[in-house]
Amino acid sequence: MMQRQRESSLIFILMVVIALFFLLPFLWVLLTSLKPEAEVFSRNFLPTTLQFDNYLQLFHKIPFLLFLRNSVFITVISVIGVTLSSSLVGYAFGCMNWRGRNSLFYFVIATMMLPMQVTMIPVFVIFKEIGWLNSFKPLTVPMFLGGGAFNIFLMRQFFMTVPGSLLDAARIDGCSELAIYWKIVLPLAKPALATVAILTFMFTWNDFLGPLIYLSDKAKGTLALGLGQLAGQQQPEWAVLMAASVLMMLPVIVIFFLFQKYFIQGFTMSGIKE
Repeated sequence: MMQRQRESSLIFILMVVIALFFLLPFLWVLLTSLKPEAEVFSRNFLPTTLQFDNYLQLFHKIPFLLFLRNSVFITVISVIGVTLSSSLVGYAFGCMNWRGRNSLFYFVIATMMLPMQVTMIPVFVIFKEIGWLNSFKPLTVPMFLGGGAFNIFLMRQFFMTVPGSLLDAARIDGCSELAIYWKIVLPLAKPALATVAILTFMFTWNDFLGPLIYLSDKAKGTLALGLGQLAGQQQPEWAVLMAASVLMMLPVIVIFFLFQKYFIQGFTMSGIKE
C-alpha cells in the first residue's frame, strides 16, 4: 500500500514538473506583456513595475476590436461548417453501406499526405476566377464542403462505434438516413463533435496564411494579421506585441478548459474499428 502511494506521489510530482515546463512560455509572454519596453530583454523574469498600459496602447496601434470581430465571424462560421459537413460525411462512411465506400474513404485519407503548399496556387487561382478574393468566402465556404480529411476520419471512427442494431431498428421503423443521422447518431456524437469543433476553432483562430493570401483590405483583417502587423514594424514594441498575444491566446485557453472533457472523450472513443 505504501509502495503504491509513493509511486502515485512520484507520478504526480513528475506531471506537475512537466506541466510547469510547458506552462513556462505562456508565463513568459504574460509577464513580458506587463513589463516596460526597456525591460523586455532584461534578465529579470519578473517585471519591476506592472505596465498595464501596454494593453491600452494595443487598441491605438491596430484596430483590435475590428480584427476581433472579423476573427470571431470567420471562426464561428468555420466551426459550424466543419462540424456539420464532417459529421455528415463521417456518417456516410461509418454508418451506411454502399459500393466503393472503403476505397473512397482511403482516397480521402490519402489527401492528408498532400502539403498545403501543393494546392495553394491552384486553389488561389480558382477563387480568383470566381471572384472571391478579398472576401471572407474563401475562408468560410470551403468549410461546408467536407470539413477536412482528418475530421472526416475522426467522425467516421466514432460513428462506427454506434451499434448497427440501433441503426437497423430505426430503418425498420421507417426512419430515413437523414433522420437517423440527426435524431439518433448526432446526439450520441457530442464528444467527437466537441473535438472537431475545438480543433477547428484553434486552427481558424490562429490561421495567418489564409487571411494573408485572400484578404487585401485592411478592414477585413484578422487578429493573426494584426499580430503580424505589429511584429513587422521597423521598431516593434515587444511588450505591446506580447499583450496582443495574451489576448489572442485567452479564448483558445478558455474554450479548451471548458470542453476538455469532451475533447478527451472524442479521441478515446474514436478508436480504430474496421
